[in-house]
Amino acid sequence: MKTCLVVDDSRVVRKVARKILEELEFACDEAEDGKQAMDHCMVTMPDAILLDWNMPVMNGIEFLRALRQMTHGAEPKVVLCTTENDLNHIQEALSAGANEYIMKPFDSDIIQNKFEQVGLL
Repeated sequence: MKTCLVVDDSRVVRKVARKILEELEFACDEAEDGKQAMDHCMVTMPDAILLDWNMPVMNGIEFLRALRQMTHGAEPKVVLCTTENDLNHIQEALSAGANEYIMKPFDSDIIQNKFEQVGLL
């Protein structure tokens, strides 16, 4: 079973994303900020990361840049999931190492489609 780390400071968003991903047969863990996500990845590197941009402690872009520098940090497929929708934000996310980009709000079809595009399904 593939694993996914859901990183978002909103408990509701983490719960909704987790339900969708578990229906897609992912084993899920959660983190509420980039620091918790980094700590998780140091112990266990997931197959996929659904990542929020705007979070306290360490935001999504800071986490993503740090992740890509880690041993095996290039392996997870990272889908950034955010309300930031202008072209500059999208380009910054992709240049930082995101594999795909989802706008909030999302639904199961959007997540399934993006995960298929990056080869996770």
